[in-house]
Amino acid sequence: MPGNDAIGADDTFAARLLAWFDRCGRHDLPWQHPRTPYRVWLSEIMLQQTQVRVVVPYFERFVAALQDVGALARAPLDEVLALWSGLGYYARARNLHAAARRCVEQHGGQLPRDLDALVALPGIGRSTAGAILAQAWGDRFPIMDGNVKRVLARWHGIGGWPGTPAIEKRLWTIAAAQLPDRRMADYTQAQMDFGATLCTRYDPACIVCPVHDGCVALREGRVAELPTPKPGKPLPERSALVLLARRGDGRVLLQRRPPTGVWASLWSLPEAPGHELARDWFARHLVGDYDAGEPLVPIAHGFTHYRLQLQPLQWREVAPHARVADNDDLRWVARAELATLGIPAPIRKLLDTMLPEGSP
Repeated sequence: MPGNDAIGADDTFAARLLAWFDRCGRHDLPWQHPRTPYRVWLSEIMLQQTQVRVVVPYFERFVAALQDVGALARAPLDEVLALWSGLGYYARARNLHAAARRCVEQHGGQLPRDLDALVALPGIGRSTAGAILAQAWGDRFPIMDGNVKRVLARWHGIGGWPGTPAIEKRLWTIAAAQLPDRRMADYTQAQMDFGATLCTRYDPACIVCPVHDGCVALREGRVAELPTPKPGKPLPERSALVLLARRGDGRVLLQRRPPTGVWASLWSLPEAPGHELARDWFARHLVGDYDAGEPLVPIAHGFTHYRLQLQPLQWREVAPHARVADNDDLRWVARAELATLGIPAPIRKLLDTMLPEGSP
């Protein structure tokens, strides 16, 4: 690329980035000590669309409960989702669980040391597979997360949204060409650290950048415009009612969500698109006559593709002889049991507010 050929063999992008990493990189992340394939894999899945500071406590709790691939494969999905609860993007947890079971079935209970075999596992794409191979075994594979795309687009002056096939293919070629011959685990971490702390999306710290003199975007005054953002469009909005039915003994009625779609397989409050259907739901599932419910503070929650507006309605003192019996879809849950279930973050927050610690 223009301007970058002047960097010699002993002063490559990778060499300078590694020198910066030795001084300023993150060396004490929990998945680095010990750095095993399982711990690297778990951290990479958790770090997808989630910041390091958020992931660390979840990672530590998860590995304390499920210490290896075999333990994860043996665990019930409810336990996995409970450990993941609050981290969001729950498909990651379901794929993690499914991949662990496949490793037991097909790879002797271990992650395979092979790019194609890793990519064949649920939830592992090319970049995640490369990160696992590079960090767990020191194998020479590139990665292409959001940080790397941003750094490469700026340093090489590449316009166009990186999500398009042509631009992404070009970035993969460049990433592979820039790989060092050694220290792959450190280099992989260095790329992520560099993008997260210096070459950030907004207000990048170009003045202290270790590779600033080779950056095309900096030289041409295009740092703010690269990488080219995804063409935007307004997010649609959806709304629904969530039904908080409480028995006299303090238990609340939860319903398992379908195995696909939003919050798949998690336990949540029963949901209805409108008041008439909410009344129908009560007539089918609960004994007695109930009013329209007590409106609670609305919940706004954003997803990648739409915004969700939830209106909680509360019913107190629901008859204990309600028709609902515990089964795969509906169950009465005490306050102390909530921590053992995978529950969507906004619903858990609501339940924590309405059922404070010490409730039955």
